[in-house]
Amino acid sequence: MILAFGLFLVTLLFIIWQPKGLQIGTTAVIGAIVALLLGVVSFDDVITVTDIVWDATLAFIGIIILSMVLDEIGFFEWAAIKMAKLSGGSGNKMFVYILLLGALVAAFFANDGAALILTPILLAKMKYLKMKPLPIFAFLMAGGFIGDSASNPLVISNLTNIVTAGYFNIGFLEYAKNMLLPNLLSIVASIAVLWVYFRKDIPLTVDVTLLPEPASVIKNQTLFKLSWLFLALLMVGYLVGDHYQLPVSFFALGGAVLFLAIATYYKAVKPLETIKGAPWQVVWFSIGLYVVVYGLKNAGLTDIIASWIEALSHQGSAVAIIGTGFLSAVISSVMNNMPTIMIMDIAIDKVGYVGNEALVYANILGSNLGPKMTPIGSLATLLWLHVLAQKGVKIGWIEYMKVGLVITPPVLFVALLGLI
Repeated sequence: MILAFGLFLVTLLFIIWQPKGLQIGTTAVIGAIVALLLGVVSFDDVITVTDIVWDATLAFIGIIILSMVLDEIGFFEWAAIKMAKLSGGSGNKMFVYILLLGALVAAFFANDGAALILTPILLAKMKYLKMKPLPIFAFLMAGGFIGDSASNPLVISNLTNIVTAGYFNIGFLEYAKNMLLPNLLSIVASIAVLWVYFRKDIPLTVDVTLLPEPASVIKNQTLFKLSWLFLALLMVGYLVGDHYQLPVSFFALGGAVLFLAIATYYKAVKPLETIKGAPWQVVWFSIGLYVVVYGLKNAGLTDIIASWIEALSHQGSAVAIIGTGFLSAVISSVMNNMPTIMIMDIAIDKVGYVGNEALVYANILGSNLGPKMTPIGSLATLLWLHVLAQKGVKIGWIEYMKVGLVITPPVLFVALLGLI
């Protein structure tokens, strides 16, 4: 246990630190190789882990590529300006509308897509509107939070969702039905808690006339109109794939490649640059880190967690659901939600999936929301901080946690009530 946990901590430290530009995927793979050499995991474990994460990882790559193409034609910038204009100059309305936009982007393009694509657009628009530092901080923090807190409704909304759905063989439609209410509660609670927390920093009025007209930022009108039809057909594809039990990556990655080809035909993107710009390091990050984490499973961590979950189950379904959700949240905030989701999935499986289905969804809510308590909790937050740093906006750990530790618990509690 000490060896496995020590290796995990060192790997996670280097993933967060990234000394001399060492990328997260490279670090994770090095950690996995060391785990193999030290006997913490076996080659059979590597095959097992790859079998668990391959669909989720390829689906994630597909979602990001699709997001990048849509971003290139001005799709997300159009949406951001549209929502800002709809506020009619009211700062409070704009705050709410931007959060609703973030929730939609997270639902269909994953929380990481929201972090990578929407964050720089929002930052640019806030500066365009000549907002002061405090309002900018409020909007950015709120936008970053909603990206994770609203990433629950669909299998494709978060990498953790895809991993869990694949592990327990949960269908696309079945998942959506079970997460509809919890996600709705999470969005409502997020908006309410964020507004209460930042209400003094939100400007009463905003001069939206400073923004360009939404239509002016669209770089290809034909492709923009076609994208709505394509996204609708893609959703149909997910449902068809659910019926025939096809991997979600078949449609997510396949759809992205097809849309990239269409955009290339219209000369709206440079395909090689788009493919090169996709976060391929995430592939190695997912497999590598999960291999390292599997060493913790071999050392008995999942048995310990399973005993905690079983103890919670003896206290009634409500206590078990809320307890499991917060257990997942706390572990995610400390050791990142990517390894947490798999550790918790295995632990719940040991307790028994049948009769404990709600605990699986509680784990997802905890793994998606809990990470917002700390900067290291999720890949999306790390990406979000990286994007902001590139734009000259640096948010310190203490500054971040002052917000995260206050707003996350009540939102998670309300979301978990939707499973009871």
